[in-house]
Amino acid sequence: MKISVITASYNSEATIGFTVESFLRQSHPDKEMLVVDGASSDSTLKLVESFGSEAIRVFSEKDKGVYDAMNKGFHLFQGDAVGFLNSDDTFHDSRALADIAAAMQNSDIVYGDLNMVTDHRTKRLVRSWRGGAFKRYSFQLGWVPPHPTFYMRKEVAQKVGDYDLSYITTADYDYMLRALALNNFRVRYIPRVLADFQIGGISTRGWRVTARANLECLRSRRAHLNAPIIDAAFFLRFLRRIFQIRKFRTVRAGRMA
Repeated sequence: MKISVITASYNSEATIGFTVESFLRQSHPDKEMLVVDGASSDSTLKLVESFGSEAIRVFSEKDKGVYDAMNKGFHLFQGDAVGFLNSDDTFHDSRALADIAAAMQNSDIVYGDLNMVTDHRTKRLVRSWRGGAFKRYSFQLGWVPPHPTFYMRKEVAQKVGDYDLSYITTADYDYMLRALALNNFRVRYIPRVLADFQIGGISTRGWRVTARANLECLRSRRAHLNAPIIDAAFFLRFLRRIFQIRKFRTVRAGRMA
């Protein structure tokens, strides 16, 4: 099974090298990376091209943001399955894609766990995001899988369609909600860390962005799940994040004792 990894980038010279290296280290042989760049003005493209890999294709032109770049990737990938790894994220280890491919043999959508780190040199953990199994009412209870670990067959991408660009920071949430809650695809959770997400991107820039994102997620649930003006998930999403951070600190403290 050929797996396509779409990487949206823009002026990412500080981080994209880690992203590409983690892709090239993957033990799964049948893979491609599409770097969909927003016409970077720094050394992003030179860095990617310096790897000289035939498994990497680069497309660069101005876009309307990261979700527009992702949509472009949807229309360019050539694999049997596809997922996204942005230019400031990495695969957790060399077997991530192999485990995704194995799980995909009897599934339409797979996802796993995510570590949120300060940087890719030290990998200092800030938040531990465990996906957990998807159930019928998961989104109504504040649940969402980690987007950098979310992979789907080509047929799923074709049926669900593009990312909705009216969502500024949560088009990925809306997309996964539509894919999982509005369809009967075969879904499998891989109970292990698949990717490392560097804190500081579009979705982690302070409480104002978090508040706006929560409102956008509510809008998606109202549009697709008939949620009321305010639902339980509006509050539970915050609680889930707090629990993930506190859980990590508790575990770390226990290890240091």
